[in-house]
Amino acid sequence: MANSIKIGERIGKYRTRRKLTQQELADQVELPRTAITQIEQGKRNISASELAQFSTALHIGIADFFSDIPVTATHDEVRDKKQKSNIRISIPEEVDYTKFKNVLLYILEKCAGKPNVGETVLYKLLYFADFNHYEEHESFLTRSIYRKLPFGPVPLQLDQIFEKMIKDRELQQIKTTYYNFPQTRYFPLIKADLEMLNGSEKETLDHVIDYYSDWSAAAINDYSHMDMPWKATKAGDVIDYELAFYRDPPFSAKNYDYDKPESSEV
Repeated sequence: MANSIKIGERIGKYRTRRKLTQQELADQVELPRTAITQIEQGKRNISASELAQFSTALHIGIADFFSDIPVTATHDEVRDKKQKSNIRISIPEEVDYTKFKNVLLYILEKCAGKPNVGETVLYKLLYFADFNHYEEHESFLTRSIYRKLPFGPVPLQLDQIFEKMIKDRELQQIKTTYYNFPQTRYFPLIKADLEMLNGSEKETLDHVIDYYSDWSAAAINDYSHMDMPWKATKAGDVIDYELAFYRDPPFSAKNYDYDKPESSEV
C-alpha cells in the first residue's frame, strides 16, 4: 500500500530527529532491527498496535504519521494530485448517488423500526459499511467522503441526499424523542433495488446491520472514535479510506467472529 511508504518515511524522519538508531527504536517497540529497516523502506505494513508503540517511542501523535499523506475533500484537488503522483489517494472522486440511495434504503428496510436507530446510529452504520467494504474488498461501496467532525464521521453529501429523497417521496423524516433525548429518524417509502447491490456489498451491509444496529447512539459514537481511520485523522480533515487497512480486531472487517462489546442503553 502506498500509505506504508509514507508512514515508513515519517518513522525514519522522526527517528532521525530524535537521534535514535534503528536498533534503539527496535528495542523500544519490541521489533527486530530488520523490521524497522523494512518499515522505513515501505516494504512492511504496520498494524494499529505497532503504530501506537511507534507513537510512544517517537513522542508523536498517531495522526502525525499520516499528516503528509494527501487527503482532500475537493474533487479537483484529488485529480490534480493524482496527475502529479503515482501514490494512490483513496478518496472517491464523486458519490454514486444511486448506489448510496439503495444502500441507505437497504439499511433502513432492515432496522428503521428499531427505536435506537436515529441519525447518529444511521450515520455510523453507513460509515462502517463504507470502510469495512473498502478494507475487505479494496473497492468503494457508496463513494461517500467522510470528515472527522466532533460528533463522529458523517458522509459530507448526506443532507443533500436526504433532501432529494424526501422531495422525491422516497424517504420520510420524523422528529421524536428517545430516552428524553431529541431524535431524528428516517423511514423508507420505497424498497431498495437489490439489483444495484452485488453479493459482497449485501454481505458487508448484513454484517454491519447485524453487528451494530442494536447499539445505542452513545455506544456506537464512542466506538467509532476508537477506530483507526478516526484516530489517525486530524480534526476537520477528510478520513482516508486506506486507514482501514491499519485496523486491529475488533474493528477489522476481516475478523467477524469476535464478541460484541457491551453497549449502553441510551
